[in-house]
Amino acid sequence: MHYVYLLICSDKRTYIGCTDKLKERLIRHDKGNIPATKSRLPVILTGYFAFKNKYTAFNFEKYLKSGSGRAFMKKHEFVN
Repeated sequence: MHYVYLLICSDKRTYIGCTDKLKERLIRHDKGNIPATKSRLPVILTGYFAFKNKYTAFNFEKYLKSGSGRAFMKKHEFVN
């Protein structure tokens, strides 16, 4: 499976990522091994989406990072 996941960082901003090993990626975030969130710890997983196809997952991640994707996340209460 391929996952698109949403984190809330200590600065109250959202981080959106994509991986095929969600548990391992979350551990790497918590240990400070991901540069984009290293200075924004701790992070909290607020949601994730699972896809069989990695390209669908990557496209959904790209969508969530767009204006309409951010509106989708807010409407469905993944972020404030």
